[in-house]
Amino acid sequence: MRRRKFIALSVGAAVSWPLAARAQAPAPLPQVGVATAMPLYVGWYDLLPDVSLNFQLNRWACYGGPDWLADVRPVLGSLNTYDSWRDTFVQLGETAFVKGRKLHAALHFRCAEFFMLESDPRKEPLRKRLTDLFIETSAVPPSARSEVAFDGLRLPAWSFPAPRPSGTMVIFGGFDSYIEEFFPIFATIQQKGFSVIAFEGPGQGAVIEEQKAPMIPEWHRPVAAMLDAFNLNDVTLIGISLGGCLAIRTAAHEPRVRRVVAFDVLSDFFECMMKAAPGAGASIIHGLLATGADVILDRLIGRFSRGNPVAEWGIAQACHVFGSKRPSQAFRAAQTYHTRDVSSNVRQDALLLAGSQDHYVPLPQLWDQMHLLSNARSVTARVFSREEQAQAHCQVGNMPLAIDTICDWARRTS
Repeated sequence: MRRRKFIALSVGAAVSWPLAARAQAPAPLPQVGVATAMPLYVGWYDLLPDVSLNFQLNRWACYGGPDWLADVRPVLGSLNTYDSWRDTFVQLGETAFVKGRKLHAALHFRCAEFFMLESDPRKEPLRKRLTDLFIETSAVPPSARSEVAFDGLRLPAWSFPAPRPSGTMVIFGGFDSYIEEFFPIFATIQQKGFSVIAFEGPGQGAVIEEQKAPMIPEWHRPVAAMLDAFNLNDVTLIGISLGGCLAIRTAAHEPRVRRVVAFDVLSDFFECMMKAAPGAGASIIHGLLATGADVILDRLIGRFSRGNPVAEWGIAQACHVFGSKRPSQAFRAAQTYHTRDVSSNVRQDALLLAGSQDHYVPLPQLWDQMHLLSNARSVTARVFSREEQAQAHCQVGNMPLAIDTICDWARRTS
């Protein structure tokens, strides 16, 4: 087949969404897999000055809409410490649950649980409760879930078949998500005519929390297990957040992946972590790792994180996901999550999504990834703007636009 390469870069496309949140009106969904297509709301809100906390609120406003935001706005002034954040959202969740607003309860609980450290005794019971609520409110039948054997583990997989599908999309998350929280996205994709297989691999969701299996960079191996289990040979692979890195790594090894989507692009996870380091912090960390001064690095990280709750959570989460006992070990593990060593082996069609104001992933990683995909059949890049309310990481604020972009591209490249 003649090699073709097409690069489409769009910054601030013609579609402009209103500032007030509104729902993507769902069409009736067949009674298979996901039985209820919940709306995805459009709207970006500047609620808190802290960019990380503000992102988390917008992340769940996509699902909860105006009614969920009505719960949150009166308590914004009390969200000044991580302890108050956790306590406030637990209480909001209990109040919503008593009132029968189970989806909003799940979103409040997720806000609280997200910043709970592994040592917090509330974390695991709350995780199980909120994931059950996501399943219940999506009306997903038990038959949609299965477990796929992989390296002595049981990987949870959810199957959402579409009638007369245009294709199959295999989807997974990244560094800090639960697969159940993406059910509204899967329902929307299914509604658009694509079957979905969604799963959690090592280091993710129930696999890390219940089976204590850390993440691995050889992500093509769990993907291969999924493709074998569901007898799939021609799929669109979608990785969300850190999954954008894992998806590219997988495509380099797995020919049954015919199209690959980085949602969003992420070519170097360690660089993303270093973006949060203050001042000369990144250079110091690089130097200490290069010289093997792990003991000094662990001491410095300990001092820094004690006065910085965001850093404390991020380092604790990295240790948890990578199965590391010390920050220096987590940093070394993070250094293996990049696409430099495999991108030239990707020969599929590739779609790279990026937010113009992504506070996690530096935008230059988009250009880096485009350059690295030197042998891909085609490369399509899409930068989403603030005017579209999709400028943030993974297009939080306008997920319907991102989903439309992915589905339209998958049809064109099939």
